[in-house]
Amino acid sequence: MQFKQDFFEQLEGFYSQVYPLPISNPHWLAWSDDAAKLIGLSAPNDELLMQLSANHAVPGASYYAQVYSGHQFGGYSPRLGDGRSIILGEAVSKSHQAWDVALKGAGPTPYSRHGDGRAVMRSAVREFLASEALAALSVPTTRALAVIGSDLPVWRESQETAAITVRLAKSHIRFGHFEYFCHSHEGSKDKLILLLNFTIAQHYPHLTQDAQGYKAWFTQVVKDTAVLIGHWQAVGFAHGVLNTDNMSILGDSFDFGPFAFLDTFKEDFICNHSDPEGRYAFGQQPGIGLWNLQRLAQALAPVIESDDLVAALNTYQAELVQQYLLLMRAKMGVPLTESAAQQAEQDKQDLDLIGRFCAVMQKNMLDYTNTFRAFGQLDMSSGKASLSDEIIDRPTFDTWFTDYQQRVDKVEDIEQWQAARNSVNPKYILRNYLAQEAIVAAEEGDNSKLVELHQLLRNPYAEQADKAHYAERPPQWGQGLIMSCSS
Repeated sequence: MQFKQDFFEQLEGFYSQVYPLPISNPHWLAWSDDAAKLIGLSAPNDELLMQLSANHAVPGASYYAQVYSGHQFGGYSPRLGDGRSIILGEAVSKSHQAWDVALKGAGPTPYSRHGDGRAVMRSAVREFLASEALAALSVPTTRALAVIGSDLPVWRESQETAAITVRLAKSHIRFGHFEYFCHSHEGSKDKLILLLNFTIAQHYPHLTQDAQGYKAWFTQVVKDTAVLIGHWQAVGFAHGVLNTDNMSILGDSFDFGPFAFLDTFKEDFICNHSDPEGRYAFGQQPGIGLWNLQRLAQALAPVIESDDLVAALNTYQAELVQQYLLLMRAKMGVPLTESAAQQAEQDKQDLDLIGRFCAVMQKNMLDYTNTFRAFGQLDMSSGKASLSDEIIDRPTFDTWFTDYQQRVDKVEDIEQWQAARNSVNPKYILRNYLAQEAIVAAEEGDNSKLVELHQLLRNPYAEQADKAHYAERPPQWGQGLIMSCSS
């Protein structure tokens, strides 16, 4: 890996330099060839293992933990920071795209808040699988290069073993960085401007570093966040902990804890044991995205005019709706209207059609992913095929289906239409019970299930006949699994 150190060299005072602590008996648990290509790596090797497990130094690395704050479950925490993540620097690939490389679980930092700075194997594996599964689904996300296991004991509710996730991110800058330097520092305006100019130079070089450029930048952040959450809602992904310190300024999925992909569709599905009131329930994510952007806007108020901030925030709902409609129309085979003048009315009607179908899924307790996959077997002319196999409330469904047929209208080439549905409706997703089975096996010394599951999720739209059991609904023990923040 070749590193540059722009953040480290240009933003002194925005981090603390800290060196990782090695883990004993390191071994590869998982490796992503796809992520490795992003930073010019090929196959894993023994020396790289020793470097990324902190047993050997990484040439050119700076080793630092960033400081930031954030709103956690609605309340402001004035000083957070990387409590168990140490960044090596920005690795540069042959394509000149820079990726931060971070060791997550590499020991304590000044921001660990009396924690040990370690990650347990189950949390490391879940972050690896989530990152790579979302990437294969074309959802904006950070990436995971590898999981490194060890025999180092750590204590949570019981004794577990430590592991390191090697995370790649185009940037680790979060909403919480701007909050910290607005609310917690003398000379906050100068710090905000420095951070803002750095962010623009690194990631939005086409924008100017002045009032006009700042306005355009924040408008883009609003759009990227809306697009991200539109993706989540369409694919059925619940993040679980949408605190502002877990929101990437680039609109990437970031910091995976108690996440879940939907099994049975529930609008109010909660995947986080620490969120009994459902602040971050699946159906709440669009509203929370806006709420978090409003907190970011407050932090930016010293450097961006309030009218510009409000104007940008006012674009959020339309951007979210358009992204969601784009994805859901593709999933259901609903065409765009050819008349721009009729588009607003068509959007309203299509949102109603989609909402009614979601209500059918919820009332009939249908599996989200499998139900949409069934659109690829739909016979539009003669019947509903497997789409209606599990429907109990047939009258409501039949009324909806009649309206759906009228909306889709004539399908000239049904095989092509079905193939198009299968290209956007995954056969396989990272179900929580599948992740749990892989974790249990890995904890017992067998990582073959983890490797097989990862390989399956690299091609979520392919049938993979010998892996059909991975698409089945969860067994009883695996239904509605709720994870803790230590997951």
